[in-house]
Amino acid sequence: MSTLARSDRGALPARAVRSRRSLLSRWLGIGLETYVSLPLFALLLVGALWFATLHVIDSERSAAQEAALDATRELVDTYEAQMARSLSGIDQTLRVLKYAVEQNGPTGALPALAAQGLLPPGLVFQVAIMNADGRVLASNPALGAHDLSQAPWLAFHRNTPHDTPFVSETSGGDEPHLHFTRRINDAAGHFAGVAMVAVDPSYFTSSYERSRQGERGLLGLAGRDGIVRVLRIGENVSWGQRFAPGAADAVVLRDAGVDAELRYTSTRPLNGFPLVAVVGLSQSEQMAQFEQGRRAWLLGAGAGTALVLGVVTLVSAWSWQLAKARRRERRAQQTYAAASEASLDAFFVLRAVYGPGNSVLDFTIEAANGRAEQLTGLSKQQMAGQRMSVLLPASLGACMFEDLAAVATDGVAREAEWQAQELPLPDRWLYRQVVPVEGGVVAIVGDITERKTTEQRIRHLAHHDDLTGLPNRSLLRDRLGQAIREAERKGSAVGLAFIDLDGFKLVNDGLGHNAGDELLKVVGARMGRCLRRTDTLARFGGDEFVILLPDLSGDPMAITPLLEKVRQAVTEPVLVEGQEVQVSSSIGVAFYPRDGADTNTLMMNADAAMYRAKDMGNNNVQFYASEMNASVEEKLVLLEGLRAALDTCVDGYQGACQFELLYQPKVDLRTNRLFGVEALIRWHHPENGMVSPLRFISLAEESGLIVQIGEWVVRTACRQVQAWRAAGLPPLSVSVNVSARQFEEKRLVERIEGALRETGLPPGALEVEVTESSIMRDLARSIDKMRELKAMGVSLSIDDFGTGYSSLSALKSFPISRLKIDKSFVSDLAESQDDQAIAMAVISLGHKLNLRVIAEGVETEQQRDFLRANDCDEMQGYLFSRPVPAHEIAAMLAVDQA
Repeated sequence: MSTLARSDRGALPARAVRSRRSLLSRWLGIGLETYVSLPLFALLLVGALWFATLHVIDSERSAAQEAALDATRELVDTYEAQMARSLSGIDQTLRVLKYAVEQNGPTGALPALAAQGLLPPGLVFQVAIMNADGRVLASNPALGAHDLSQAPWLAFHRNTPHDTPFVSETSGGDEPHLHFTRRINDAAGHFAGVAMVAVDPSYFTSSYERSRQGERGLLGLAGRDGIVRVLRIGENVSWGQRFAPGAADAVVLRDAGVDAELRYTSTRPLNGFPLVAVVGLSQSEQMAQFEQGRRAWLLGAGAGTALVLGVVTLVSAWSWQLAKARRRERRAQQTYAAASEASLDAFFVLRAVYGPGNSVLDFTIEAANGRAEQLTGLSKQQMAGQRMSVLLPASLGACMFEDLAAVATDGVAREAEWQAQELPLPDRWLYRQVVPVEGGVVAIVGDITERKTTEQRIRHLAHHDDLTGLPNRSLLRDRLGQAIREAERKGSAVGLAFIDLDGFKLVNDGLGHNAGDELLKVVGARMGRCLRRTDTLARFGGDEFVILLPDLSGDPMAITPLLEKVRQAVTEPVLVEGQEVQVSSSIGVAFYPRDGADTNTLMMNADAAMYRAKDMGNNNVQFYASEMNASVEEKLVLLEGLRAALDTCVDGYQGACQFELLYQPKVDLRTNRLFGVEALIRWHHPENGMVSPLRFISLAEESGLIVQIGEWVVRTACRQVQAWRAAGLPPLSVSVNVSARQFEEKRLVERIEGALRETGLPPGALEVEVTESSIMRDLARSIDKMRELKAMGVSLSIDDFGTGYSSLSALKSFPISRLKIDKSFVSDLAESQDDQAIAMAVISLGHKLNLRVIAEGVETEQQRDFLRANDCDEMQGYLFSRPVPAHEIAAMLAVDQA
């Protein structure tokens, strides 16, 4: 046992050593490859090249900097010597002047010196003698009478008893001068005046040489007080700047504070005067030659690097391609074997068998994969070496052989799809791709049955309604076109019936979209059972269906029984989500060729006939007549007029607004007090006169103009009520109707808030009336919107209560304050016990929910008395007042106030 353990422990290190050796051998082999070793050598070569280049550049930079320092030192030495000579001459002149004054007096000193030829040239130097008060006594050239009592040198010498020269700051504007002065004493040793020599400051920088100092060199004098007396840079001479002298004889790279230029700067104090000589050489000019050399070195090194890298890249790429080719060759068979076995497609490697004239007679199967075995039902061993014509089924070989031979001949790949019958799994859709190889072809065959099935499903969905499964608009148009062409050929007729479900919108809004969808499916199935096998029932969209009736005799009466059967099938009650609902249908029919010779015309005319059926009161069949298009045109004209009317009501329009609001009073049934009004819109058409809301409100809903019209109504009503309040009339509320389209609009709350803010009307004076069906379209969102209005202070009421499908559970969640009994329940209130029962139930329900109840359409005293007797709170209707203009409401309020 211990021997085996020692043996295992000895085997483990041995395997580890062999593994490390194998890994090392592998890496050495990779390293010896040309595409690896050559780049490494190139990197070393490039590194050495750049090291040498940077070293040379660094050496040359140091040499250039040292040369600049030496040039600066030499320049400051030269300039100091020049300034020493110049200042010595000036000082000698001052001393001579002083001596001449002592010998000849202030007025005789200059003539005496001129006679001896001791005066300096007047073009450069001005010589003057001043008394103790600063008055010029004598000068050369003549200065005239000058009062220099405030000159700084006068105060300096008066207060300085010893004989110290003074150098002023440069002054003089267009003719600047630098003044050198010495003290003159009288015989008693007291201050008697000043000897002065004034010099043009450029005199001290005239030794500036471009060849030596360049275009941006610096040369000048600065006082030990830090003020520059004269400074020259190139051709520019300036003075008065602040300058801090550095240590004597030191050369510093600095910005002199004049032009932000870095210079090698040196300063040297001048003996005998409080002055410092300043010189500077521009760093950029001094190092320019070095920079040129540096760029040349970098360019050369870069070019050498690019050359080396280019050559190495080409050689390495060539070596890499060779290595890849070798690897591909080694892995090709492994990859083919693995890929072909793992593939879901069948692979056949086929060698061509050539006959006379290089024609392909047959193919020999050289290799195949596992999927090929499943496809053919033959093993690889059975297929290997066999002729395709002998081994594979005749139908498979026949359908493929032409493509195989063509690919082997012209070398162009081909692909095709076909449905195979004689395979282990018949009726399969197959896809083949044939590609040329040396000496033959490779055929790749895949099973695409699932894809074909999916495509057929997609085609079905593209031409059928996904809710009812009926043909859709696209398929209907295609079949209608075919039916028209067939009828033209046979001389027969084609019928086209457009069907619109009456009352579907009420079900869809009241019970929800799921209930509406279920109703559409049931009604569609019923209509389908009424048709012939050759007929087509299609869903055109929404609650519209179309029936295509081909191959007719042309007599409209022949299809009347069928259409009546369809109409009756639609009207049968349908149980939807536990509630029985009933809809009817409006059917419009058009015939080819009588009512239209093409698809579009026939569909348009059938649609016009359907709208005529709806105008006739729904639930009937109408055959197309040419005058029906006139009503469509009339509707389009009315719509255009509606848009124009809106334009007349915008702010800034010069003419009269075509819309007008009338107000119908609402009164308290207990006190007969007028407490509010309902705003009702009217349209004064410029050509047709007064247009009834029944004609244009539904059209505004369809077109979307109801949103803009509704906003105008809210703003106008709020403005009018606020105007009554401002006139001192008793306050009252105004209610406005909000349509379903308005209530769904996202900015409804924002628009109402804007109207209240703009007019200043308190929110509590506005009531918004919405219908049950509007709320039930999207219950959750409707409640949220109603709560926003309630939070704003606006009241809400349910209009036409009892005509929709709202549930009691939904009603209790509405943030409302009033229920309005629909006038359809009020009109027969005096005679109909059913209407009485409904009205009493609504009143009781409202009071149980702490809501006020108002009845609309009250026209008789009997109706009023019944409502009052059953505790209805409020009423409105012709019994009290019809809708009237605003001024009549004002008159009513004034009477109440009196």
